[in-house]
Amino acid sequence: MLHDSVQGVIQINVALLKKIGILLSGRGSNFLAIADSIESGRLQAEIAIVISNRADAPGLEAARKRNLNAKLIPSKGRVREEHDAEVLAALKAAGVELICLAGYMRLLSREFVCAFPNRILNIHPSLLPAFPGLDAQKQAIEYGVKVSGCTVHFVDEHLDHGPIILQKTAPVLDGDDEHSLAARILELEHLAYTEAIRLVLGGEIEVRERKVVRTKNSGEGR
Repeated sequence: MLHDSVQGVIQINVALLKKIGILLSGRGSNFLAIADSIESGRLQAEIAIVISNRADAPGLEAARKRNLNAKLIPSKGRVREEHDAEVLAALKAAGVELICLAGYMRLLSREFVCAFPNRILNIHPSLLPAFPGLDAQKQAIEYGVKVSGCTVHFVDEHLDHGPIILQKTAPVLDGDDEHSLAARILELEHLAYTEAIRLVLGGEIEVRERKVVRTKNSGEGR
């Protein structure tokens, strides 16, 4: 158990919580959704550090306002491997066990990915492998798909490519543009990320080749 009940109040044993590191480059709405899930008790974890490569990232300021360990590691003008090494050092110093990308606009180096095998998650606003990269919702609208959604996946050294953990779907309505579709998908992202983190930290899934499957201790089929 991760908690004890004392006089009807749930007290979390912080020493047992898995530590998460957040990487972001912008507003960090998925970071905030993760933080809210932790504060509400829906997710048993601790955000050990929030790192941004951009000084003007609103998510970095939001982390500071929540009194989280927030660190700026600028990437502009630096060799990717050099920047990644500094980020990795900060994550390891914070004792991070799982890394969550929350709008982190950097492609991770192979060395970075190998340092945390199957321990880096990303969320993308499409049903991968469809519409990877930037402007996924715009791509979906222009292609004329009838269903879109979001994907949480493990990160490898390729763009939006790693094994898929889970996906959630949203209908594409006749009157949708990229903005209305993006807003509806974002609501799903906030749910999906917490769910995926819970599965990974709980040891409920494993990767076989590139397929993510439930493990025997997941409780599936009970």
